[in-house]
Amino acid sequence: MPKKILVIDDEKSILQSLAGILSDEEFVPVCVDSAEEGLIRLKSEVIDLVLLDIWMPGMDGIEALKQIKAEYPELQVIMISGHGTIETAVQATKIGAFDFIEKPLSYDKIVLAIKNGLRFSNLETENLILRQKANRKPNLTGNSLAINNLKEQIERVAPTDAWVLIRGEHGTGKELVAQTIHRLSNRNSKPMVEVNCAAIPEELIESELFGHEKGSFTGAQTSKRGKFDQADGGMLFLDEIGDMSMKTQAKILRILQEQTFERVGGNQTILVDVRVLAATNKNLEEEIDAGNFRADLFWRLNVVPIHIPLLRERVEDIPLLVADFVEDLSHKGLGKKSFTDEGLSVMMRHTWPGNVRELRNFVERLVIMCPDEEINAKTVEQYLHQPPPPSTPETLPDKAALAPYRTQNFKEAKREFEREYLIGKLQTNNGNISQTAERLGMERSHLHKKLKALHIELSDPE
Repeated sequence: MPKKILVIDDEKSILQSLAGILSDEEFVPVCVDSAEEGLIRLKSEVIDLVLLDIWMPGMDGIEALKQIKAEYPELQVIMISGHGTIETAVQATKIGAFDFIEKPLSYDKIVLAIKNGLRFSNLETENLILRQKANRKPNLTGNSLAINNLKEQIERVAPTDAWVLIRGEHGTGKELVAQTIHRLSNRNSKPMVEVNCAAIPEELIESELFGHEKGSFTGAQTSKRGKFDQADGGMLFLDEIGDMSMKTQAKILRILQEQTFERVGGNQTILVDVRVLAATNKNLEEEIDAGNFRADLFWRLNVVPIHIPLLRERVEDIPLLVADFVEDLSHKGLGKKSFTDEGLSVMMRHTWPGNVRELRNFVERLVIMCPDEEINAKTVEQYLHQPPPPSTPETLPDKAALAPYRTQNFKEAKREFEREYLIGKLQTNNGNISQTAERLGMERSHLHKKLKALHIELSDPE
Protein backbone atom coordinates (compact mmCIF):
# COMPACT_ATOMS: atom_id res chain seq x y z
CA MET A 1 0.00 0.00 0.00
CA PRO A 2 1.56 3.37 -1.04
CA LYS A 3 2.57 5.61 1.85
CA LYS A 4 0.57 8.80 2.31
CA ILE A 5 2.62 11.97 2.87
CA LEU A 6 1.01 15.16 4.21
CA VAL A 7 2.66 18.37 2.92
CA ILE A 8 1.89 21.60 4.82
CA ASP A 9 3.26 24.77 3.17
CA ASP A 10 1.74 28.14 2.27
CA GLU A 11 3.71 28.44 -1.00
CA LYS A 12 1.79 26.91 -3.92
CA SER A 13 4.99 26.42 -5.94
CA ILE A 14 6.45 24.31 -3.11
CA LEU A 15 3.26 22.25 -2.86
CA GLN A 16 3.27 21.60 -6.61
CA SER A 17 6.98 20.71 -6.61
CA LEU A 18 6.69 18.32 -3.65
CA ALA A 19 3.53 16.74 -5.06
CA GLY A 20 5.45 15.92 -8.25
CA ILE A 21 8.45 14.52 -6.36
CA LEU A 22 6.24 12.36 -4.13
CA SER A 23 4.22 11.03 -7.07
CA ASP A 24 7.42 10.16 -8.96
CA GLU A 25 8.58 8.17 -5.93
CA GLU A 26 5.21 6.37 -5.77
CA PHE A 27 4.01 8.10 -2.60
CA VAL A 28 0.52 9.56 -2.23
CA PRO A 29 0.81 13.36 -1.66
CA VAL A 30 -1.79 15.18 0.45
CA CYS A 31 -1.12 18.92 0.06
CA VAL A 32 -2.59 21.75 2.19
CA ASP A 33 -1.60 25.43 2.50
CA SER A 34 -2.07 26.00 6.25
CA ALA A 35 -1.29 24.30 9.54
CA GLU A 36 -4.93 24.49 10.55
CA GLU A 37 -5.99 22.57 7.43
CA GLY A 38 -3.18 20.07 8.00
CA LEU A 39 -4.43 19.26 11.50
CA ILE A 40 -7.92 18.68 10.11
CA ARG A 41 -6.58 16.28 7.47
CA LEU A 42 -4.69 14.34 10.15
CA LYS A 43 -7.99 13.72 11.91
CA SER A 44 -9.71 12.43 8.79
CA GLU A 45 -6.96 10.39 7.11
CA VAL A 46 -4.25 7.94 8.11
CA ILE A 47 -0.99 9.76 7.31
CA ASP A 48 2.41 8.03 7.29
CA LEU A 49 4.69 11.10 7.41
CA VAL A 50 4.42 14.92 7.47
CA LEU A 51 6.45 17.59 5.65
CA LEU A 52 5.87 20.83 7.59
CA ASP A 53 6.92 24.39 6.74
CA ILE A 54 7.95 26.56 9.70
CA TRP A 55 7.03 30.07 8.60
CA MET A 56 3.36 30.34 7.66
CA PRO A 57 0.58 32.87 8.29
CA GLY A 58 -1.75 31.93 11.13
CA MET A 59 -0.44 28.96 13.08
CA ASP A 60 3.29 28.52 12.42
CA GLY A 61 5.11 25.21 11.97
CA ILE A 62 6.54 25.05 15.50
CA GLU A 63 3.11 25.34 17.11
CA ALA A 64 1.69 22.82 14.62
CA LEU A 65 4.58 20.45 15.42
CA LYS A 66 3.74 20.64 19.13
CA GLN A 67 0.12 19.69 18.46
CA ILE A 68 1.03 16.89 16.04
CA LYS A 69 3.51 15.27 18.45
CA ALA A 70 1.04 15.63 21.34
CA GLU A 71 -1.78 13.92 19.44
CA TYR A 72 0.21 11.58 17.15
CA PRO A 73 3.52 10.90 18.96
CA GLU A 74 4.41 8.01 16.63
CA LEU A 75 4.07 10.15 13.46
CA GLN A 76 7.38 11.37 11.98
CA VAL A 77 7.54 15.08 10.99
CA ILE A 78 10.19 16.63 8.71
CA MET A 79 10.50 20.42 9.02
CA ILE A 80 11.24 22.55 5.93
CA SER A 81 12.15 26.27 5.92
CA GLY A 82 13.74 28.95 3.79
CA HIS A 83 14.69 31.09 6.79
CA GLY A 84 15.84 28.49 9.27
CA THR A 85 18.37 29.09 12.02
CA ILE A 86 20.30 26.72 14.23
CA GLU A 87 18.14 27.77 17.19
CA THR A 88 14.96 26.96 15.25
CA ALA A 89 16.31 23.58 14.15
CA VAL A 90 17.32 22.71 17.74
CA GLN A 91 13.90 23.78 19.03
CA ALA A 92 12.08 21.66 16.43
CA THR A 93 14.28 18.64 17.21
CA LYS A 94 13.59 18.95 20.95
CA ILE A 95 9.85 19.01 20.26
CA GLY A 96 10.19 15.80 18.26
CA ALA A 97 10.91 16.66 14.59
CA PHE A 98 12.61 13.80 12.77
CA ASP A 99 14.66 16.00 10.39
CA PHE A 100 15.14 19.61 9.29
CA ILE A 101 15.64 20.56 5.60
CA GLU A 102 16.34 24.05 4.26
CA LYS A 103 14.90 25.57 1.08
CA PRO A 104 15.51 25.54 -1.81
CA LEU A 105 14.66 21.86 -1.56
CA SER A 106 16.95 19.28 -3.12
CA TYR A 107 15.18 16.33 -4.77
CA ASP A 108 17.71 13.85 -3.38
CA LYS A 109 17.68 15.32 0.14
CA ILE A 110 13.92 15.38 0.45
CA VAL A 111 13.53 11.81 -0.87
CA LEU A 112 16.30 10.53 1.43
CA ALA A 113 14.77 12.27 4.46
CA ILE A 114 11.32 10.83 3.71
CA LYS A 115 12.65 7.29 3.25
CA ASN A 116 14.68 7.55 6.46
CA GLY A 117 11.63 8.80 8.35
CA LEU A 118 9.45 5.96 7.04
CA ARG A 119 12.19 3.44 7.79
CA PHE A 120 12.34 4.74 11.38
CA SER A 121 8.54 4.37 11.68
CA ASN A 122 8.80 0.79 10.38
CA LEU A 123 11.46 0.01 12.97
CA GLU A 124 9.19 1.31 15.73
CA THR A 125 6.35 -0.87 14.39
CA GLU A 126 8.65 -3.91 14.23
CA ASN A 127 9.78 -3.24 17.81
CA LEU A 128 6.14 -3.12 18.90
CA ILE A 129 5.50 -6.48 17.20
CA LEU A 130 8.59 -7.97 18.84
CA ARG A 131 7.45 -6.70 22.25
CA GLN A 132 4.04 -8.26 21.62
CA LYS A 133 5.66 -11.60 20.78
CA ALA A 134 8.29 -11.50 23.54
CA ASN A 135 6.33 -13.51 26.09
CA ARG A 136 4.06 -15.42 23.74
CA LYS A 137 4.27 -19.02 22.72
CA PRO A 138 4.42 -19.17 18.93
CA ASN A 139 2.57 -22.46 18.52
CA LEU A 140 -0.36 -24.40 19.91
CA THR A 141 0.94 -27.32 21.96
CA GLY A 142 -0.43 -30.81 21.42
CA ASN A 143 -0.79 -33.69 18.97
CA SER A 144 -4.32 -34.82 19.77
CA LEU A 145 -6.93 -35.14 17.04
CA ALA A 146 -8.80 -32.13 18.47
CA ILE A 147 -5.77 -29.83 18.50
CA ASN A 148 -4.57 -31.01 15.07
CA ASN A 149 -8.00 -30.18 13.63
CA LEU A 150 -7.73 -26.73 15.23
CA LYS A 151 -4.28 -26.17 13.74
CA GLU A 152 -5.56 -27.16 10.31
CA GLN A 153 -8.43 -24.66 10.54
CA ILE A 154 -6.02 -21.89 11.54
CA GLU A 155 -3.64 -22.66 8.68
CA ARG A 156 -6.52 -22.47 6.21
CA VAL A 157 -8.03 -19.20 7.41
CA ALA A 158 -4.88 -17.28 8.44
CA PRO A 159 -3.62 -16.29 4.93
CA THR A 160 -7.05 -14.88 3.99
CA ASP A 161 -8.67 -11.61 5.08
CA ALA A 162 -11.78 -13.35 6.43
CA TRP A 163 -13.28 -12.31 9.77
CA VAL A 164 -12.91 -15.02 12.42
CA LEU A 165 -15.03 -15.68 15.51
CA ILE A 166 -13.04 -17.69 18.08
CA ARG A 167 -15.22 -19.51 20.59
CA GLY A 168 -14.26 -21.45 23.68
CA GLU A 169 -14.52 -21.60 27.46
CA HIS A 170 -12.34 -19.56 29.81
CA GLY A 171 -8.71 -20.66 29.72
CA THR A 172 -8.83 -22.65 26.47
CA GLY A 173 -6.41 -20.34 24.63
CA LYS A 174 -8.51 -17.96 22.53
CA GLU A 175 -5.86 -15.25 22.61
CA LEU A 176 -3.16 -17.72 21.55
CA VAL A 177 -5.30 -18.77 18.56
CA ALA A 178 -5.65 -15.10 17.55
CA GLN A 179 -1.89 -14.58 17.86
CA THR A 180 -1.25 -17.66 15.72
CA ILE A 181 -3.64 -16.42 13.02
CA HIS A 182 -1.82 -13.07 13.01
CA ARG A 183 1.61 -14.71 12.79
CA LEU A 184 0.55 -16.85 9.80
CA SER A 185 -1.31 -14.03 8.02
CA ASN A 186 -0.15 -11.65 5.30
CA ARG A 187 -0.61 -8.82 7.81
CA ASN A 188 2.06 -10.03 10.24
CA SER A 189 4.31 -7.04 9.43
CA LYS A 190 1.67 -4.85 11.10
CA PRO A 191 0.77 -5.13 14.80
CA MET A 192 -2.28 -6.90 16.13
CA VAL A 193 -4.07 -4.45 18.40
CA GLU A 194 -5.90 -6.15 21.26
CA VAL A 195 -9.02 -4.92 23.08
CA ASN A 196 -10.48 -6.68 26.11
CA CYS A 197 -14.13 -5.68 25.80
CA ALA A 198 -14.91 -7.01 29.29
CA ALA A 199 -12.21 -4.93 31.01
CA ILE A 200 -13.10 -1.50 29.57
CA PRO A 201 -15.95 0.45 31.23
CA GLU A 202 -18.99 0.73 28.96
CA GLU A 203 -18.79 4.52 28.92
CA LEU A 204 -15.17 4.46 27.70
CA ILE A 205 -15.22 1.63 25.16
CA GLU A 206 -16.26 3.87 22.25
CA SER A 207 -13.34 6.20 22.97
CA GLU A 208 -11.02 3.20 23.24
CA LEU A 209 -12.14 1.75 19.91
CA PHE A 210 -12.74 4.88 17.83
CA GLY A 211 -10.60 7.52 19.56
CA HIS A 212 -11.80 10.94 20.67
CA GLU A 213 -11.31 14.63 20.04
CA LYS A 214 -9.99 17.05 22.63
CA GLY A 215 -12.77 18.23 24.94
CA SER A 216 -15.28 15.63 23.74
CA PHE A 217 -15.87 14.54 27.37
CA THR A 218 -14.58 15.30 30.85
CA GLY A 219 -10.92 14.35 31.05
CA ALA A 220 -10.30 14.40 27.27
CA GLN A 221 -7.48 16.94 27.47
CA THR A 222 -5.95 15.84 24.14
CA SER A 223 -7.15 14.06 21.03
CA LYS A 224 -6.50 10.33 20.88
CA ARG A 225 -6.38 7.74 18.11
CA GLY A 226 -8.54 4.70 18.76
CA LYS A 227 -7.74 1.01 18.40
CA PHE A 228 -9.30 0.80 14.93
CA ASP A 229 -7.08 3.68 13.81
CA GLN A 230 -3.97 2.06 15.33
CA ALA A 231 -4.77 -1.26 13.64
CA ASP A 232 -5.04 0.21 10.13
CA GLY A 233 -3.45 -2.26 7.72
CA GLY A 234 -3.22 -4.89 10.46
CA MET A 235 -5.55 -6.76 12.80
CA LEU A 236 -7.86 -5.86 15.67
CA PHE A 237 -8.55 -8.58 18.25
CA LEU A 238 -11.81 -8.00 20.13
CA ASP A 239 -11.61 -10.33 23.12
CA GLU A 240 -14.84 -11.16 24.99
CA ILE A 241 -17.00 -9.55 22.31
CA GLY A 242 -20.10 -10.89 24.09
CA ASP A 243 -19.59 -8.36 26.91
CA MET A 244 -19.93 -5.35 24.61
CA SER A 245 -22.96 -3.08 25.07
CA MET A 246 -25.73 -3.04 22.46
CA LYS A 247 -24.93 0.60 21.66
CA THR A 248 -21.29 -0.18 20.91
CA GLN A 249 -22.28 -3.31 18.97
CA ALA A 250 -24.25 -1.10 16.58
CA LYS A 251 -21.21 1.08 15.93
CA ILE A 252 -18.93 -1.94 15.51
CA LEU A 253 -21.34 -3.37 12.94
CA ARG A 254 -21.20 -0.16 10.90
CA ILE A 255 -17.40 -0.20 10.90
CA LEU A 256 -17.30 -3.82 9.80
CA GLN A 257 -19.65 -3.05 6.93
CA GLU A 258 -18.16 0.27 5.79
CA GLN A 259 -14.61 0.28 7.23
CA THR A 260 -15.21 3.92 8.25
CA PHE A 261 -15.88 5.63 11.58
CA GLU A 262 -15.82 8.97 13.40
CA ARG A 263 -13.98 9.70 16.61
CA VAL A 264 -16.01 10.50 19.72
CA GLY A 265 -16.79 14.22 19.55
CA GLY A 266 -15.64 14.46 15.91
CA ASN A 267 -17.40 14.68 12.58
CA GLN A 268 -14.57 13.66 10.24
CA THR A 269 -15.01 10.25 8.60
CA ILE A 270 -11.89 8.07 8.85
CA LEU A 271 -11.29 5.21 6.41
CA VAL A 272 -9.32 2.18 7.61
CA ASP A 273 -8.33 -1.29 6.40
CA VAL A 274 -8.63 -3.59 9.41
CA ARG A 275 -9.10 -7.33 9.73
CA VAL A 276 -11.09 -8.19 12.86
CA LEU A 277 -10.74 -11.29 15.00
CA ALA A 278 -13.31 -11.67 17.78
CA ALA A 279 -13.45 -14.08 20.70
CA THR A 280 -16.04 -15.03 23.29
CA ASN A 281 -16.70 -17.62 25.97
CA LYS A 282 -20.45 -16.96 25.81
CA ASN A 283 -23.12 -18.79 23.85
CA LEU A 284 -23.95 -15.94 21.48
CA GLU A 285 -27.04 -17.70 20.12
CA GLU A 286 -28.48 -17.69 23.65
CA GLU A 287 -27.40 -14.06 24.11
CA ILE A 288 -29.27 -13.16 20.89
CA ASP A 289 -32.42 -14.88 22.18
CA ALA A 290 -32.07 -12.98 25.46
CA GLY A 291 -31.73 -9.67 23.62
CA ASN A 292 -28.13 -9.09 24.74
CA PHE A 293 -26.37 -9.49 21.38
CA ARG A 294 -27.21 -8.30 17.87
CA ALA A 295 -27.96 -11.08 15.41
CA ASP A 296 -26.64 -9.03 12.46
CA LEU A 297 -23.31 -8.47 14.24
CA PHE A 298 -23.08 -12.20 15.02
CA TRP A 299 -23.57 -13.15 11.36
CA ARG A 300 -21.04 -10.51 10.26
CA LEU A 301 -18.38 -11.79 12.67
CA ASN A 302 -19.18 -15.46 12.21
CA VAL A 303 -17.68 -15.73 8.72
CA VAL A 304 -15.25 -18.44 9.87
CA PRO A 305 -16.12 -19.86 13.31
CA ILE A 306 -13.33 -21.61 15.19
CA HIS A 307 -14.19 -23.67 18.27
CA ILE A 308 -11.37 -24.39 20.72
CA PRO A 309 -11.61 -27.80 22.42
CA LEU A 310 -11.78 -28.12 26.19
CA LEU A 311 -8.70 -29.52 27.90
CA ARG A 312 -10.67 -32.57 29.06
CA GLU A 313 -11.42 -33.27 25.40
CA ARG A 314 -7.69 -33.60 24.66
CA VAL A 315 -6.19 -35.04 27.82
CA GLU A 316 -3.47 -36.79 25.79
CA ASP A 317 -1.91 -33.32 25.27
CA ILE A 318 -1.42 -32.75 29.02
CA PRO A 319 2.12 -34.27 29.22
CA LEU A 320 3.28 -32.01 26.36
CA LEU A 321 1.64 -28.96 27.93
CA VAL A 322 3.20 -29.72 31.32
CA ALA A 323 6.63 -30.09 29.70
CA ASP A 324 6.22 -26.71 27.98
CA PHE A 325 5.12 -25.03 31.20
CA VAL A 326 8.03 -26.50 33.18
CA GLU A 327 10.49 -25.34 30.51
CA ASP A 328 9.00 -21.84 30.47
CA LEU A 329 9.05 -21.58 34.26
CA SER A 330 12.68 -22.71 34.37
CA HIS A 331 13.60 -19.74 32.15
CA LYS A 332 11.97 -17.51 34.76
CA GLY A 333 14.32 -18.81 37.45
CA LEU A 334 11.95 -21.24 39.18
CA GLY A 335 14.12 -24.29 38.55
CA LYS A 336 13.49 -27.19 36.24
CA LYS A 337 11.52 -30.05 37.76
CA SER A 338 10.08 -33.24 36.32
CA PHE A 339 6.83 -35.17 36.70
CA THR A 340 6.59 -38.92 37.02
CA ASP A 341 4.35 -40.83 34.60
CA GLU A 342 2.03 -41.64 37.51
CA GLY A 343 1.83 -37.95 38.42
CA LEU A 344 0.92 -37.06 34.85
CA SER A 345 -1.71 -39.83 34.84
CA VAL A 346 -3.38 -38.26 37.87
CA MET A 347 -3.45 -34.91 36.07
CA MET A 348 -4.94 -36.56 32.97
CA ARG A 349 -7.82 -37.92 35.07
CA HIS A 350 -8.71 -34.46 36.41
CA THR A 351 -11.54 -32.53 34.71
CA TRP A 352 -9.75 -29.11 34.63
CA PRO A 353 -12.80 -26.81 34.54
CA GLY A 354 -10.40 -23.86 34.10
CA ASN A 355 -8.80 -25.60 31.09
CA VAL A 356 -5.21 -24.84 30.02
CA ARG A 357 -4.96 -21.73 32.19
CA GLU A 358 -5.85 -23.74 35.30
CA LEU A 359 -3.34 -26.43 34.32
CA ARG A 360 -0.56 -23.88 33.90
CA ASN A 361 -1.33 -22.27 37.27
CA PHE A 362 -1.35 -25.69 38.90
CA VAL A 363 2.02 -26.64 37.40
CA GLU A 364 3.50 -23.32 38.54
CA ARG A 365 2.13 -23.91 42.06
CA LEU A 366 3.75 -27.35 42.20
CA VAL A 367 7.09 -26.09 40.85
CA ILE A 368 7.17 -23.36 43.49
CA MET A 369 5.78 -25.23 46.51
CA CYS A 370 7.10 -28.76 46.04
CA PRO A 371 10.67 -29.14 47.43
CA ASP A 372 11.35 -32.34 45.46
CA GLU A 373 12.99 -32.27 42.03
CA GLU A 374 10.63 -35.01 40.85
CA ILE A 375 6.90 -34.55 41.38
CA ASN A 376 5.05 -37.83 41.90
CA ALA A 377 1.42 -38.93 41.93
CA LYS A 378 1.03 -38.51 45.70
CA THR A 379 2.10 -34.88 45.52
CA VAL A 380 -0.18 -34.16 42.56
CA GLU A 381 -3.13 -35.78 44.38
CA GLN A 382 -2.36 -33.79 47.52
CA TYR A 383 -2.46 -30.47 45.69
CA LEU A 384 -5.48 -31.43 43.61
CA HIS A 385 -7.34 -32.64 46.73
CA GLN A 386 -8.17 -35.70 44.65
CA PRO A 387 -8.36 -39.13 46.29
CA PRO A 388 -6.26 -41.87 44.67
CA PRO A 389 -8.04 -44.38 42.42
CA PRO A 390 -9.25 -47.55 44.17
CA SER A 391 -6.55 -50.19 44.52
CA THR A 392 -9.05 -53.07 44.27
CA PRO A 393 -11.74 -53.68 41.66
CA GLU A 394 -15.07 -52.10 42.55
CA THR A 395 -17.77 -54.50 43.75
CA LEU A 396 -21.29 -54.48 42.42
CA PRO A 397 -23.87 -52.61 44.53
CA ASP A 398 -26.04 -54.78 46.75
CA LYS A 399 -29.66 -55.53 45.96
CA ALA A 400 -30.93 -52.96 48.47
CA ALA A 401 -29.12 -50.18 46.58
CA LEU A 402 -30.78 -51.28 43.33
CA ALA A 403 -34.28 -51.57 44.82
CA PRO A 404 -35.53 -48.08 43.81
CA TYR A 405 -34.76 -48.83 40.14
CA ARG A 406 -36.11 -52.44 39.93
CA THR A 407 -39.53 -51.56 38.56
CA GLN A 408 -38.27 -49.01 36.01
CA ASN A 409 -36.88 -49.49 32.51
CA PHE A 410 -33.32 -48.32 31.78
CA LYS A 411 -34.33 -44.87 30.51
CA GLU A 412 -36.47 -44.17 33.58
CA ALA A 413 -33.77 -45.46 35.93
CA LYS A 414 -31.17 -43.27 34.28
CA ARG A 415 -33.42 -40.22 34.58
CA GLU A 416 -34.11 -40.95 38.28
CA PHE A 417 -30.40 -41.40 38.97
CA GLU A 418 -29.54 -38.10 37.25
CA ARG A 419 -32.22 -36.33 39.26
CA GLU A 420 -31.01 -37.70 42.60
CA TYR A 421 -27.38 -37.10 41.68
CA LEU A 422 -27.90 -33.45 40.70
CA ILE A 423 -30.09 -32.72 43.75
CA GLY A 424 -27.32 -34.11 45.95
CA LYS A 425 -24.64 -32.01 44.23
CA LEU A 426 -26.78 -28.86 44.50
CA GLN A 427 -27.30 -29.48 48.20
CA THR A 428 -23.54 -29.94 48.66
CA ASN A 429 -22.97 -26.54 47.00
CA ASN A 430 -25.83 -24.80 48.86
CA GLY A 431 -27.87 -24.45 45.68
CA ASN A 432 -25.16 -22.47 43.86
CA ILE A 433 -25.56 -23.39 40.18
CA SER A 434 -22.31 -21.82 38.99
CA GLN A 435 -20.26 -23.64 41.62
CA THR A 436 -22.07 -26.92 40.97
CA ALA A 437 -21.52 -26.63 37.21
CA GLU A 438 -17.82 -25.89 37.69
CA ARG A 439 -17.31 -28.90 39.98
CA LEU A 440 -19.23 -31.15 37.60
CA GLY A 441 -17.22 -29.88 34.60
CA MET A 442 -20.39 -28.65 32.88
CA GLU A 443 -21.41 -25.40 31.20
CA ARG A 444 -23.68 -23.39 33.52
CA SER A 445 -26.26 -23.03 30.72
CA HIS A 446 -26.21 -26.80 30.12
CA LEU A 447 -26.79 -27.49 33.81
CA HIS A 448 -29.73 -25.05 33.81
CA LYS A 449 -31.30 -26.93 30.88
CA LYS A 450 -30.72 -30.29 32.57
CA LEU A 451 -32.36 -29.09 35.82
CA LYS A 452 -35.34 -27.79 33.88
CA ALA A 453 -35.68 -31.04 31.93
CA LEU A 454 -35.62 -33.05 35.18
CA HIS A 455 -38.15 -30.70 36.84
CA ILE A 456 -35.73 -29.76 39.61
CA GLU A 457 -36.86 -26.50 41.18
CA LEU A 458 -34.52 -24.29 43.16
CA SER A 459 -35.77 -22.64 46.33
CA ASP A 460 -33.46 -19.67 45.76
CA PRO A 461 -32.44 -19.68 42.07
CA GLU A 462 -29.53 -17.52 40.89
